[in-house]
Amino acid sequence: MTQQDRDRIATGLADGLSYAQIARRLDRPTSTISREVARNGGPRGYRAQQAHQASVQRARRGTPAPPRATGTPVGAIEWEIIEMAVRTGLPRMTARVHLDLALSEDGRRTAAELTRRLRISPASVSVAVNSLVDSGFVRRERDPQRRRDIYVLDDDAWYHAVVTSGRQTLETMRATMALAETYGLDSTVGRRLAKTGAFLEQVSKDTIESANRWRGLLEPDDREQTRSGR
Repeated sequence: MTQQDRDRIATGLADGLSYAQIARRLDRPTSTISREVARNGGPRGYRAQQAHQASVQRARRGTPAPPRATGTPVGAIEWEIIEMAVRTGLPRMTARVHLDLALSEDGRRTAAELTRRLRISPASVSVAVNSLVDSGFVRRERDPQRRRDIYVLDDDAWYHAVVTSGRQTLETMRATMALAETYGLDSTVGRRLAKTGAFLEQVSKDTIESANRWRGLLEPDDREQTRSGR
């Protein structure tokens, strides 16, 4: 749990919200919020900064991560990956679904499997999966025998994400260079913008070139292709 999460818990308590309401705001189980508050002074004595410091101290002492429960494949390392994804702007539920697909043997899950494993509602799974499908990280495949969708982690998703980012940076570069010419390349502002544009151009081209060079690392090996029936 991050310092920001604990600040939001403290704010929710001050506003008189229930644990369930705070949990919904943070996209966390209610039990997680209740344990956090009970461990750090209770609803009247909870202080975000002190709670976070206590958590850091426990981690430094080597407090073991809680045992992995059946059907909930989220341990200390997994939570850290999820938190990093959240800090980049990904909704926590979407990050959890994406990680669970990545941790599956063949990168495939049904909605029912995701619901059971993550202990979340089918509606939450649907929202998260739709977001991943829209962003190109996951694709849908139809199971004709059981008439259900299977969600599959796309092996090329990170390649496309990196290339798309590089192309967007190139667009920013072009706009920056156009603005530099508007101000005049002999002006102070124009020269500054031109330097920025040149930097963005080289970085984006290097990024795309590197993605193309190393794309093969994302290709599934023969065993993965056999398991997935490809």
